[in-house]
Amino acid sequence: MESLGVLLLYPVNAYLEQELDRRCRLYRFWESPRDEFLRAHAGAVRAVVGNANYGADAALIDALPALEIVASFSVGIDRVDLAKCRERGIRVTNTPDVLTDDVADLAVGLAIAVLRRIPQADRYVRAGLWKSRGDYTLTTRFSGKRVGIIGLGRIGQAVARRVEAFDCPVNYHQRTEQKSVYPNYTYYPTVVELASNSDVLVVACPLNASTRHIVSREVMEALGPKGVLINVGRGPHVDEPEMVAALADGRLGGAGLDVFEDEPNVPEALLGMDNVVLVPHVGSGTYETRKAMADLVLGNLEAHVLSKPLLTPVV
Repeated sequence: MESLGVLLLYPVNAYLEQELDRRCRLYRFWESPRDEFLRAHAGAVRAVVGNANYGADAALIDALPALEIVASFSVGIDRVDLAKCRERGIRVTNTPDVLTDDVADLAVGLAIAVLRRIPQADRYVRAGLWKSRGDYTLTTRFSGKRVGIIGLGRIGQAVARRVEAFDCPVNYHQRTEQKSVYPNYTYYPTVVELASNSDVLVVACPLNASTRHIVSREVMEALGPKGVLINVGRGPHVDEPEMVAALADGRLGGAGLDVFEDEPNVPEALLGMDNVVLVPHVGSGTYETRKAMADLVLGNLEAHVLSKPLLTPVV
């Protein structure tokens, strides 16, 4: 792949960057002003590598006349202009499957952390309050809670399998019911109905026009003052100002959030709330998974150069 000019949009992973540098002609987009870079190198770029936050929009695609493939170091591809790619005959790949287990693990971990108040209890011990004030407050169990899942795809299914081990009834919503595939899960035709019948609501669906703000004020009201929202999808799945208000007012019981609408900016109000657990978009953030994702990006680029079938084609 020595002749492949690859534009890396953001320093997403040290191993991936090192391998791209070793195998290809690597251009780092952040090292010079955009216009200056494009004037000097636009014609040499045949591949773009980004992630869920840094993709190839129409303007960038138009500026790269030799572009042949966009390989995303993520499952989410909402930052890639797929219509423009189809129009230009540009291939698009992502990294599904390899991060499923880690994201599902985190979703369950967040739910337990919110209900059992694990971060707060940790701070209680570290502050010496166990000694000075005595035992910590009682919390709420996770086992047996009704878990509603928005999107029963790879990650949603993995979450469902895990919570079954905690004797949690599984409810779900997606475009179509699949009773023959999931006979033990309860389907709800709307997210509001799902939330009304769940104690914990997990967002695990793809982000597109129809799922943006799929968790609305009405959904949060339906989940209620004892309900917990877990978002391991994308930040824009949730109407963030409405969520902040619902948590502050006690209309929503708690939240475990891995993603936010304007990352890395997190609403200031959330930082002082004891009924939320916040982590910085680390769903796939393990050494094992990030290497597997990087290898998948490299494998897709190699397949493209060798005119072989792509490993994980989107377009």
